[in-house]
Amino acid sequence: MADGSPICRDRAGAYAEGAALGAPDALQVADRFHLCQNLGQAVEKCVAAHRDQLRALTLQPEEEDATISTGSTGETASVPAGASPAGRRAERMRAHHALVHGLLNEGMGLRAIARHLGWGRHTVQRFARAARWQDAVTGRRTRPSRLDVHRPYLQRRIDETASAISIKELREELAAQGRPVPYSSLRDWARRRLQWPDNPARPPAPPSVRQVTGWLTRRPSTLTEDKHQQLKAVLNACPELATTHRLVRDFGDMLTQQTGLLLPTWIEDATEANLPGLTGFARGLISDFDAVTAGLTLRWSSGGTEGAVNRIKKIKRQLYGRAEFELLRKMTLLQ
Repeated sequence: MADGSPICRDRAGAYAEGAALGAPDALQVADRFHLCQNLGQAVEKCVAAHRDQLRALTLQPEEEDATISTGSTGETASVPAGASPAGRRAERMRAHHALVHGLLNEGMGLRAIARHLGWGRHTVQRFARAARWQDAVTGRRTRPSRLDVHRPYLQRRIDETASAISIKELREELAAQGRPVPYSSLRDWARRRLQWPDNPARPPAPPSVRQVTGWLTRRPSTLTEDKHQQLKAVLNACPELATTHRLVRDFGDMLTQQTGLLLPTWIEDATEANLPGLTGFARGLISDFDAVTAGLTLRWSSGGTEGAVNRIKKIKRQLYGRAEFELLRKMTLLQ
């Protein structure tokens, strides 16, 4: 290899050692993909360290939604026939439903519509199967339960007693009719499927570590206005995360504008901030300083190669345990 020829490599020490032994005169360039990946991992550690501040924070929902959360099961309740969902999401769903049905009326198939709009086939299928746009708002349908047959009677008893009747009493009434059910099953089902007028509305859940990490590390232009407002609330509530946000933006500017000469200043700033995860990331850059500076300055990058590797890994995971090497090879070459 000619003197000064670039070698794009991972951040791991084994790669640096191998490059130095195999091509001692080559220019080592830390790959930008792995720099972003390492930064994201550092930010996630920093956000996790401030989880208590996040738990104390209540954000408004991103937008009015017609779905009703049912807890950890991931189910959603159906929108009643007479209901009229509102909000920006409802307006988008109305427009998407009209668009899909308009293309269907023109004779286009589901796959053709998906390719034309750049959507997933299942998304197009959901709109196509919905007779009304409201039917597509709910997303996943509620899974049926063997207790659903008791819904009319139990809901009537709740309404008659103005929600004064307890789940234990409802269970006893069913048992007296020769329809015994386990208490725990009835309790969980009734909380999700029946209407309790006196129940207070659940406050919005605090943002998760993964959500906040995403808001901090994504390009600002990819965030909706609602997410911008939620991120602003997080930064106002936690000054440490506000500092993290500033450092991430500065590092992103170096990466996109190829201004690696500013790296020493950034490392000093991040070290003085003394933030969990992020400060350790900054100190780790010192041991690989020349390669990182080159990665933030030169045009060389193995991003295309990393993308191809990730695509092959995805195909492999999809076929795990269900295909031999020949099928995996064909799908890799054809996709």
